Amino acid sequence: MFITAQNRIALISVDGDPAVAIGQEEAGGQNVYVRQVGEALAELGWQVDMFTRRSSIEQPAVVQHGPQCRTIRLAAGPPEFMTRDNLFEHLPEFIRAFQDFQQREGFQYSLVHTNYWLSAWVGMQLKKRQPLVQVHTYHSLGAVKYQSVTEVPRIAAQRLAVEKSCLETVDRVVATSPQEAEHMRSLVSSQGAIEMIPCGTDIAQFGTVRRSAARQQLGIAPNAKLVFYVGRFDQRKGIETLARAVAMSEHRRQGNLQLIIGGGSRPGKSDGIERERIEELVADLDLTELTTFPGRIEHSNLSLYYAAADVCVVPSHYEPFGLVAIEAMASRTPVVASQVGGLRYTVVSGVTGFLVPPQDEIAFATAIDRVLALPRWRDHMGELGRHRVEAMFSWTGVATRLSDLYTQLLSQAPSQTAPVAVEATPPAASIAIQEPQIAA
Repeated sequence: MFITAQNRIALISVDGDPAVAIGQEEAGGQNVYVRQVGEALAELGWQVDMFTRRSSIEQPAVVQHGPQCRTIRLAAGPPEFMTRDNLFEHLPEFIRAFQDFQQREGFQYSLVHTNYWLSAWVGMQLKKRQPLVQVHTYHSLGAVKYQSVTEVPRIAAQRLAVEKSCLETVDRVVATSPQEAEHMRSLVSSQGAIEMIPCGTDIAQFGTVRRSAARQQLGIAPNAKLVFYVGRFDQRKGIETLARAVAMSEHRRQGNLQLIIGGGSRPGKSDGIERERIEELVADLDLTELTTFPGRIEHSNLSLYYAAADVCVVPSHYEPFGLVAIEAMASRTPVVASQVGGLRYTVVSGVTGFLVPPQDEIAFATAIDRVLALPRWRDHMGELGRHRVEAMFSWTGVATRLSDLYTQLLSQAPSQTAPVAVEATPPAASIAIQEPQIAA
């Protein structure tokens, strides 16, 4: 017998494990978003289960984050790291595992919040099998991403079809910035319901330490001009542009310029290969002596790096939102970022930092130098950035808006007091991988 609980929800993030250490390969903003939203929703009274794919035999099946929030890892393909573009064929197994979990627990989820297009497909398939409300956050749009890559993957057509079907059919799609909402309408579909709710950051974690104290703890000279990047090693993150911009900086000649490029890497994997390429470029640009690669930065230390920096650079070719930008702003550090996607929303150019054209190393160098040249202006922009984050981007505020949205949608949904039975092992034909039916 199944029961439903109106306050029990599932956050599905097949490819972004909310319990994994941030900075590992393909672990970034989506992982942070799901984990932080999940924990904040639990604080508001929801019972939150976050579902992801098990990517290592050594990973525990369940990670308990708090009394009402946990990560549940399901079998979907071999228990090893796989790139996102190779996961689609394993989604039917993920659906079976999700339904088996409900069968064992004796309840069905009344609402699922899916993340990224792979999870969107999972949610849409689940909705065909049981009554539920589906909310979705894209995190990245294929229609935008494929404009900035030289080689379009074979999965592209499937992804674009899923993203279109998702926008047109799920109960609500959450855009994390006005720019992302515009892209949905202009590039994906004119149909479907969109709600704009931004990402957030932990304002209690960031901004509690001053620059001088952070530098002392990290062993960085008080007079250093410190440029900081943190994120994945991926060509789309624009680290090459940053390195070339630093090489052009006027402050390089003064001898106190420092560059920290933080992020994890796995030797031999795509992330590790990109790091090796960047290290070679840094050497070619004669930046080795002033550049540090600390690797994956522990979450507990991340606030120190942000606080120690004079400027944080986000040179991405595209960002739907850009969590790094608001983490830096929360730390009172100005941001120089690409004028793309959600960064045009989070960073106020000339106020909390500067926005410049992507892949334009000259523009990045100029903006970086402007911040470094005027410490008083740097500090003023830092304070304005902190105020902006406090007012608009706390996780508590984000979770409150999501909670209100969930409550509204559940109140409008048909009665779920008599849920349909979930098959422990659905017929293979019912979960065959097919192009979703797209409305004309």
